[in-house]
Amino acid sequence: MDPRELNGRERQVLGIIIQAYVVTAAPVGSRYIAKNYNLGLSDATIRNVMADLEDEGYISQPHTSAGRIPTDKGYRYYVDLIMTFQCLNDREKKSIEANIGQISIDRKGTSSDVLLSAVKVLGTISRQLSVVLSPTLSNAMFEKLDMVLLSSTRMMVILSIQSLFVKTIVMELDLEVSRQTVNEVVDVLNQRLSGLTLAEIRRSINQRLSGCDCDSALKNLIVRSAGTLFDESPVFERLFISGAEYIVDQPEFKQPEKVRELITMIEDKFSMAKLVENIGPSRMDISITIGKENCERHAEDLTIVSTPYYVGNMVGKLGILGPKRMDYEHAVRVLNYMADSLSATLSGVN
Repeated sequence: MDPRELNGRERQVLGIIIQAYVVTAAPVGSRYIAKNYNLGLSDATIRNVMADLEDEGYISQPHTSAGRIPTDKGYRYYVDLIMTFQCLNDREKKSIEANIGQISIDRKGTSSDVLLSAVKVLGTISRQLSVVLSPTLSNAMFEKLDMVLLSSTRMMVILSIQSLFVKTIVMELDLEVSRQTVNEVVDVLNQRLSGLTLAEIRRSINQRLSGCDCDSALKNLIVRSAGTLFDESPVFERLFISGAEYIVDQPEFKQPEKVRELITMIEDKFSMAKLVENIGPSRMDISITIGKENCERHAEDLTIVSTPYYVGNMVGKLGILGPKRMDYEHAVRVLNYMADSLSATLSGVN
């Protein structure tokens, strides 16, 4: 059964408790609310409202003090029904644009340069652990390919994909090839595959290269290797992380065991990437998962705020991970603006 709708007074008190707890990291009491907020309510009335909120599981009493702190249920109600969205201030906007936009002004930066810059800016502005996942590439447009002979039996294949994205793979050869042979195969590959998506290439490369006038041994090797060459990068290779120094400064992570759990989680890049990638969109394209809503055990004390960004048909993810006592409104503002800025930068939009 759905919980009853909170009345205006209860919503107001719950919002104040959460906002105050975000700032102070200390339990919030009725006297604090009565003294610092002009609600026109007595201390006793506020206590009664808080008692009702506690009975219904929106706040809890961590110890014998008079103060209360929000529960996961309280945060969820606040996120879904109370908090409002605003814009970043000009200083924060300029910081994002200066750090991300500068990289690709002369088009010398790669996608990795842009994403690394983005995650550092996201960590600095949010003051939380921040992650960026590069886009999935199956729907990305293949632009061109080059091959560099490292030795007579070893070759590096460099794929240029839509916008600034580059994928590099080193292949071991079971045959010796000349530079001339490589050039001929590269020319054919670029002529016949350019403009297709990676998914289309994986499905049809054999037919598209049939009857071509080039070295068949090297061509056949490329066809056999298409599942690797034109496939997605592993999810953990698409992950960029920054801001660990900010989250460990939070009161929630002062205990050594909490820091160890956090470090363990960060080092498991596969799980970190899945935490953000598997979260679907919700309110205004922003997804917020709180506490035990997260699938990873080490994230049960965290909130994850994430949003997609878009580069043509490709979709990547931005995320902020922090204590449940985070500034939700600020996290959403930062992510929304960062996603727009990152999409424009990677798409080459001035």
